[in-house]
Amino acid sequence: MNTKSSMLKKALYIIIPLSLIAIVVIKLKNNKEITQSKVYQYDKEQVINVQADTLQIENVNAEFSYSGTFEPNKETKISAEIQGKINEVLVDVGSVVNKGQSLVLLDNSLLKLQLQTIEVQIEGLEADVNRYTILAKADAIQGVQLEKSVLGLKSAKVQKATLVEQINKTTIKAPFNGVVTAKFSEEGAFAAPGVPILQITNITTLKFTVNVPENELSQFKLNQSYVITADAYSEVSLTGKATMIGSKANMGSSFPVQFSVNNTSDLKIKSGMFGKVNLKNDIQEKGIIIPASAIVGTANQPQVYLIKNGKSVLQNITISKKIQNKAVVSSGLNEGDVIVTNGFINLFDGANVIVK
Repeated sequence: MNTKSSMLKKALYIIIPLSLIAIVVIKLKNNKEITQSKVYQYDKEQVINVQADTLQIENVNAEFSYSGTFEPNKETKISAEIQGKINEVLVDVGSVVNKGQSLVLLDNSLLKLQLQTIEVQIEGLEADVNRYTILAKADAIQGVQLEKSVLGLKSAKVQKATLVEQINKTTIKAPFNGVVTAKFSEEGAFAAPGVPILQITNITTLKFTVNVPENELSQFKLNQSYVITADAYSEVSLTGKATMIGSKANMGSSFPVQFSVNNTSDLKIKSGMFGKVNLKNDIQEKGIIIPASAIVGTANQPQVYLIKNGKSVLQNITISKKIQNKAVVSSGLNEGDVIVTNGFINLFDGANVIVK
């Protein structure tokens, strides 16, 4: 009896786990079937709406431009060279100033009193030197007394020159012609070396900077003139001379090119405005030009979707150059080909397509 009971227990130990495993497997299978029935199954035979363009041979040399920003040729923050209370600020934001014009007056009353004191000392020392000179010639005094008086007079004159220079620095002047573009302090405030009081900007001459891809950098030459326009005044044509061509690429793998531009007589172009440098290729070329947005694939192997017999066909292409948001194709496409330009969602090689 005990033997039968023991065997039954062993059988139960095996049957129960196997039953649980079977139940779990059946449940997982049912869950999988339910999930698959609910998941959206994309129909590869479905027709996809796309936008397309029929390719033509075009002039590749058309005018193109690069966008950039105007910056001031000179801009500086004005601060005092010595510390003192600001008695008066003679200009405000927007004031046009000339080089050497007084901008800020600092309190110099104490320095002027010190100057008066040293001037009195100099007057007495000059009298001593004159008196000791006469006495020394008559051998009435030792020569060392005259020497001390002469040295004392020289030292006093140096102190006077120092005070005069400090007094001059209490009048802060414009370092160059420009416009006051910021005011950081007011009358009654305390000025200290290195603490800005005003900002002066010179926009008579401007700097204009654009970023150019490496394969197009050869179009720019140092000291060569180019036509530049401001977006806000497209009717105004400016001449800019290339003053710098970058030697190091920036974050976008393009190179900065900087131009020096003379502003209009009424200074229409302001710092921070956007503009364009316009280029024109005089060499007549023809080719197939496609929008850059139509290109798929990778940088090493660009591709486009052709439309043939109502289906999309993935086509490898070779790009010879990029001009702004367009690309010139040297191989892989022919005149009359139809390429997809928009509607790439769910698009794949061999998909059924219809042109909107």
